[in-house]
Amino acid sequence: MSLLLKSLAVLILGTVLGLAATWAVAFRGDMPGGIADGPWRTNLSIGSAAGDMRTRAAVALHGLFALNRSETLYYTAQTDDAGALLDGGCSYRVAGRDPDARWWSVTAYGADDFLIPNAAKRYSVSKNSVTRDAGGDFVADISTAPRAGNWIYVAHAPFSLTLRLYNPGARVTADPAHAALPKIERVSCG
Repeated sequence: MSLLLKSLAVLILGTVLGLAATWAVAFRGDMPGGIADGPWRTNLSIGSAAGDMRTRAAVALHGLFALNRSETLYYTAQTDDAGALLDGGCSYRVAGRDPDARWWSVTAYGADDFLIPNAAKRYSVSKNSVTRDAGGDFVADISTAPRAGNWIYVAHAPFSLTLRLYNPGARVTADPAHAALPKIERVSCG
């Protein structure tokens, strides 16, 4: 009987440790295989057969229906350019020029990886919706307070930004760590 209880205890402990490790990696871990470009991170095996089990699990949980990199590159930011975590209690500016892609968008997501509900239904800006200045630059405000023009709503909670580059240009696919991507600047907090 003692051997049976010991075996059962080891089996239960192994199962609990395995589930905890899986939860930590798949649910709370960063996207594996990351390439950094400022605050933006990407993984070139997202949406491809080359993705390992950890990447596939992370995509299944955090990025359903991901396309492969020849069609789309996905960059995610959880921090601003200074390295501080994105926090809905602060206001931000995402500024730059059109990334080298046929079409692009920047979308805010809550900690649950879903769009952040809001009455204004302002979830993203894109190549087709963003207003640019005479030089071709754009600035999008990210905040809880409504703004005129390019504005994305976030709640008073941690959030992330996803930059999608559909049909990225050859320079981006050849060197995704040095693509000309928008800057993320914290404007104020409180």
